[in-house]
Amino acid sequence: MSDERHVLVLPDRDAADEAAEALKERFAVAEEPQLVRDALAGEDDAEDAQWLVVVEDPAGRLDPDELDAFAGEWDGWREEQ
Repeated sequence: MSDERHVLVLPDRDAADEAAEALKERFAVAEEPQLVRDALAGEDDAEDAQWLVVVEDPAGRLDPDELDAFAGEWDGWREEQ
């Protein structure tokens, strides 16, 4: 077993919320995905923040390519760890 974490980068809070809900349904993730605001350097406005959806995958069962395609549905991507 591996101790893996996937980070999906999404353009806004709404996309992150929707993706987190869809992750639970589509991939049957065991743990609740975490939402984290990632402000762009030098930006104070929340509108200029990206949102991260952090998915714990201790069994290493989630396919990185599938997660990247999944994030792309919300104009996002999977960050390489």
